[in-house]
Amino acid sequence: QVQLVESGGGSVQAGTSLRLSCVASGYTFNEYCMGWFRQAPGKEREGVAAISPNGFNTDYADSVKGRFTISRDNAKNTLYLQMISLKPEDTAIYYCAADPIPCGVGLSSRGYTDWGQGTQVTVSS
Repeated sequence: QVQLVESGGGSVQAGTSLRLSCVASGYTFNEYCMGWFRQAPGKEREGVAAISPNGFNTDYADSVKGRFTISRDNAKNTLYLQMISLKPEDTAIYYCAADPIPCGVGLSSRGYTDWGQGTQVTVSS
């Protein structure tokens, strides 16, 4: 059974940092592109960051470039999102998702077949 479980969310002050993790089970992790998405109240889900199966290629939304870093440890079946200089507008539920190869490193949700349950990130000013 394919499963993605996020953790690491929380309530923080603006300007601080958080690291989200997503542990995958039930499939061969290094055969999937992975992505982080977020959805704020009243807004559509948006792609935040994506990474290729080997970790060599990444893509970021303009709103998080220079502040967020996506990475993966294929030996641990784990995806990460390091977030620094957090802003109130980063407040959202963050989801990880998996896109099986052949896959493109993209921020559109199209192609992502498996999703986690989400972790809440709240940034106060």
